[in-house]
Amino acid sequence: MCGIVGYVGREGDARSFLFDGLKRLEYRGYDSAGIALAYRGTIAIQKSQGKLTVLQESLDLLPSGVPCGIGHTRWATHGRPTDANAHPHTDCQKVIATVHNGIIENFQELREELLANGHHFTSETDSEVIPHLLEAYGGTDDLVNAVRRAEERLRGAYAFLAISSRQPDIIVAVRRSSPLVVGIGEGVNYVASDISAFLTMTRRAQVLENGDLAVITPETVNISNVHGMPMLRPEMTIDWDIRKAERRGYAHFMLKEIMEQPDVWGDCLLGRIRDERVLVEELGLPLPHLGEIRRIHVVAAGTAYHAGLVGKALIERLARVPVDVSVASEFRYQDPVLEPGTVVLAISQSGETADTLASVYLAREQGVPTYAVVNTVGSTLARDSDYVAYTHAGPEIAVASTKAYTTQILVLTLLALALAERNGRARPDLVRALRRVPMLGQETLDGLNNIRAMAAELMRSRDVFYIGRGLDYALAMEGQLKIKEIAYIHAEAYAAGEMKHGTLALIEEGTPVVAVVTERTIARKTLSNILEVKARGAEVFGIIDAQMAHQFPVDHLLPVPVSDPLLAPVLAALPLQLLAYWTAVDRGRDVDQPRNLAKSVTVE
Repeated sequence: MCGIVGYVGREGDARSFLFDGLKRLEYRGYDSAGIALAYRGTIAIQKSQGKLTVLQESLDLLPSGVPCGIGHTRWATHGRPTDANAHPHTDCQKVIATVHNGIIENFQELREELLANGHHFTSETDSEVIPHLLEAYGGTDDLVNAVRRAEERLRGAYAFLAISSRQPDIIVAVRRSSPLVVGIGEGVNYVASDISAFLTMTRRAQVLENGDLAVITPETVNISNVHGMPMLRPEMTIDWDIRKAERRGYAHFMLKEIMEQPDVWGDCLLGRIRDERVLVEELGLPLPHLGEIRRIHVVAAGTAYHAGLVGKALIERLARVPVDVSVASEFRYQDPVLEPGTVVLAISQSGETADTLASVYLAREQGVPTYAVVNTVGSTLARDSDYVAYTHAGPEIAVASTKAYTTQILVLTLLALALAERNGRARPDLVRALRRVPMLGQETLDGLNNIRAMAAELMRSRDVFYIGRGLDYALAMEGQLKIKEIAYIHAEAYAAGEMKHGTLALIEEGTPVVAVVTERTIARKTLSNILEVKARGAEVFGIIDAQMAHQFPVDHLLPVPVSDPLLAPVLAALPLQLLAYWTAVDRGRDVDQPRNLAKSVTVE
């Protein structure tokens, strides 16, 4: 969940690179941050509770021109956000410094053993056992050997970096489930949780696999398993446009990522449609295997789970292939029945979500093929799944997912259309309409000029309800999550027809209700539900198909130019996202970095 970064060169200024890299990784955690530099037989450390702006105030206390160091930005698991609990941590002699992402499950046992042997701890974290264990195994003299020995004792899902003032020309990196990527430079090498940390410096990278130990020097990257057996990891070239990870004049990354969605959708669809057909091979599925799919089981978490709900509706309606959707953290403990002909489809932006990965490994243990819909090239999910389709959303920095969500829906729409054609239910009209979605997305954004005024009404609310039917209910689920996670307003989503089975008791004068209406065949049913809540004093915000918007007596209208209801989810997501965004802004919230949340949940 945390972000870690390292720099080792023949020369150069690790301090400035590390701070810049941490800024790019702050989406992974922002409870505290710190940097350690190794030079002249000394470890120099600055760390502090709070965001990077706090650390920046003391950055000049670190020496400049030092070419070896590590940095960390924290999302707290063990121990509250404090200066003492911030990383990097050191051994008793302050020769070794480490940064860590993940959880050491047996830290209490190790801590008690180390305390009994005279080690002194200064934090409440599980992470601090690492430098003390390295010290106990002779790491002040031979860091690499100490890391190998320590690895035999540590249990959990984690990654860490270690440096030593007595060997200031190496970084030792270990990956156990949590992501690590090495950046290859000229006379300098980098390592980080995420490619974005070093993308301004190099586009050459090696992705570490689970169980890898890398010894990184200015000239070399030697990767082995913890027993010392060399491991070959191919070098890859990253083709992301780094400008996509900059705000480019927007007040927040989230707003930028919302507004760029029409362009991103074009990238997602590019090369995947020819004439009136979906090119299945561009979805990462070989044609023979497509014919073997009899059932799909979607596993995902958070926003990706909501994308899976949309995908279920599309695949079942278009292709008549049954689809189950499970929250990944529940799937792995349900003893799921995975029959022959089933594919487990995992959805993730980062490709590093711990519960989603565990679900994929469970499927593989049962001999079931796995298919990933993922944004991050080279991620664990992409590498460990049998088949993969990339969403091509580009770097998504804001914690609240927007463009990753809508591109996931687009890929699932393409999959649904491909399966439909295979099953003799081709929809060339829908494929043609899909080409127009980026243009309609821009039209939707251009028509939302009054949304800021609506947010000003919503921001005073304590509770808000989202309602819809069919695909609109799946959208309501995502809408309520967005306003909860960035505006901190309690929100619930309901299938509109269920309001009268209990929830209607909560509707009183002024209660805000967001109604999503793009399902034309059942729109009249939803209209009845809107009238029910209005009769009890609700203030209704309507996200409605523009062709029938005049039929709905809502207090606030956000029309959506729907060409076909099956393609409406990506378009209707835009006003849902912007309504949450502006409500959060008006409430003075930290939109890009909401409290207690991090972008990539790499711990269970």
